[in-house]
Amino acid sequence: MKRLLCLLVLIAIGVALDKGVWAIPRQWSPFEPLRIQDPVTPVTGWKLTWLKRDRQGCLAVLDTLPDSALEYQALVDYVPTPSCPLTNVVRLNASGVQFNRSFVATCPLALGWLMFEYHTLQPAARNLLGSPVSRVEHYGSFACRNIYGRENARRSAHASAEALDVAAFTLADGRRISVLDDWQEEGKTGQFLHEIQRGACRRFATVLGPEYNAAHANHFHLAVGGFSLCR
Repeated sequence: MKRLLCLLVLIAIGVALDKGVWAIPRQWSPFEPLRIQDPVTPVTGWKLTWLKRDRQGCLAVLDTLPDSALEYQALVDYVPTPSCPLTNVVRLNASGVQFNRSFVATCPLALGWLMFEYHTLQPAARNLLGSPVSRVEHYGSFACRNIYGRENARRSAHASAEALDVAAFTLADGRRISVLDDWQEEGKTGQFLHEIQRGACRRFATVLGPEYNAAHANHFHLAVGGFSLCR
């Protein structure tokens, strides 16, 4: 009886979709392109995974934001350093925030940042601090090196512009919050940093901060690709 009921429900849903009586919201449909400002659903993660190797698809998602909300340039593949070729990269100049300087990032990293900014960073700033973030300070994205600069270590995600090191945030009301100075603060600024780190773990494959080791005491390391780690 239960199987029959489920079958009838599925048939009813199929008929409703076919006749246009009911439509799946875009954010829930695996067949609809991702839009950065859409509400996040379980389907969002699938769409982001599909875009990792889809250069044009990734750029198309960036273009779902209006020009006033994103300033970037798509770059041709190039080799800035002989052992570190860069592919599928963009230069991100500004988004909903200003940066201390522009940076080169793979399109998936830029997309990960924008998803983090719209769905984690700004909501946390408004809810906890009563003011949106207007400026972000970072230590850079691309660096042709191994992790920690060690000769015999594996390549860093920075070597392929798949990681961004974020150090501080300035709010629209002028307050500045830094990972180094405010991580252990017991009030709302410390709570803000902890909340956005947890949220970043839903947007990036690897997120490292002050509790990982001393090398990350002053920044969040946000990376796409590779193994999954949230510390």
